[in-house]
Amino acid sequence: MKHFDLIVIGTGLAGLTAARTAAEAGARVLIAGRGMGALTLFGNTIDLLGEIPPETDIEEGILRWIGAHPEHPYARTGMEGIETALSEFQRLFPPPYSFAAEGRRNALFPTGAGTMRPSYLIPVTMAAGAAMTPGETLIVGFRGFKDFQGDTVSLHLKCRGMNIALPRYGLEGMTALALARLMDEASFRERLGETIRRQMGGERFIGLPAVLGLRNPAAVLKTLENTTGARVFEIPMLPPSIPGTRVFHRFREELIAKNVTVLMGHPVTGATVRDQRCEGIAVQNPPLTAEYRADQYILATGRFLGGGLSAGMDRIVEPLFQIPVFQPGQREAWFGKRFFDPEAHPIHHAGIATDADLRPVDGTGNVVLENVRAAGSILAHHQAIEEKSREGIDIATGFLAATRALAS
Repeated sequence: MKHFDLIVIGTGLAGLTAARTAAEAGARVLIAGRGMGALTLFGNTIDLLGEIPPETDIEEGILRWIGAHPEHPYARTGMEGIETALSEFQRLFPPPYSFAAEGRRNALFPTGAGTMRPSYLIPVTMAAGAAMTPGETLIVGFRGFKDFQGDTVSLHLKCRGMNIALPRYGLEGMTALALARLMDEASFRERLGETIRRQMGGERFIGLPAVLGLRNPAAVLKTLENTTGARVFEIPMLPPSIPGTRVFHRFREELIAKNVTVLMGHPVTGATVRDQRCEGIAVQNPPLTAEYRADQYILATGRFLGGGLSAGMDRIVEPLFQIPVFQPGQREAWFGKRFFDPEAHPIHHAGIATDADLRPVDGTGNVVLENVRAAGSILAHHQAIEEKSREGIDIATGFLAATRALAS
C-alpha cells in the first residue's frame, strides 16, 4: 500500500489549494473527492470580504473585521497569510488569463441578475465590467439560451440590450458548457463578433454571459474585442459556473503535472482513527473500496452542499470522522424568523472549530485529532455567502492547513 505525506479529502477550492501547496513543497500528496465542489456554483471571482466598501482599503477592512470577529477563519490565517495565499493563487493564473484586483479594494462588477456585486480578484474576462458606464454599454444574449437574457439584464443595468440569433449553430436549448466549448472554435467567435459589430450603436463596452470559452478564454476575449472595437466582459450567471470550471481544470492540470494522485469522483466513505490520530481512509471506487494512508490529513469537504456536514432533526454532525460540530443550540435556534434575514441564519455559523493550526477541537478547546486539519467552508464562525468571503476563506485556510501539516 502506497503511503503519502498528505491526503486531502475534498476537491473544492480549499482542497485543491491545500494539495497544490503541499505538492509545491515536494510532498507526496493524494486528493480525493466527489467532484468540483462549490466552484461550479460560486467560482466566478475570488471574493475576499464583500462586506468591505469599495472605497476602503482591503487590508484595513479585514483587520477591522478580524478584530470584531476573533473566531473567524481569517483570524487564524492573519492578513499576511491571506496575502501570501492569494499571491500563490494568482501565480497559478499568469497572463493572458489572470486574476487581478482594482488596486487594494473591492470592485463592483455586473451580475446576471442585473445588479452590481463587490469582489476582490476578478478574471481578465470580467475586468472591463468594473469600468463599464451604462450609456456606453451593450448587453448581448443569445436567442434560445435560457440561462441569460440580454434584454432583461440590460433593463436593470440601464444599458441597451439584445438577444442575437445564430441559426447556423443551433443555439436553441444549448447549455452553458456547450456554448463555452463552441466559443473555443475560432470560426464561431469570429462570426459572433461580426454579428455583434453590425448591431452596435457606438457602444464602448459589450457584456456577454460568462461562457467565453473553456480552454482559452483570453483568446476568445481578444477576438471579440478586435472584431467589435469595444471592451468585452463576461457577466456571471446561474450555475454551472464556466469561470469556476476553468479554475478547477487549471488546478487539476497543475496537480497532475506535480505527480499528485488525483481521485476525482471517488468519495471518501470511511476513516480509521486510533489514539486521536487518523491512520487511513477508505475511498470508494465501485465495485471496490481502497484504503490509503498518510502522515497528515486535511478535511475540506465543505458544509451541507458538499456533504461535509449533515443536519438531522436535532443536531448537525460531521459524518466522516465524527468531529464535534459547533452549532447554535436546538433546531428552533438554527433559523431566523425571516427567510431573508439581514443577520443571516445562525445555522450558517455551524462548522468545525479549530486551534491555531486548524486542528479540530471539541467544545472545551481540546484537540480531537492530532494529524487532521480542517479547511474551507466546513470551518465554523463564518457566513461565507452573506460576507462574500467564500473563495478567500478557501484559499487562505487551504494554504495554511497544508503549510502547518507539512511542518508537523
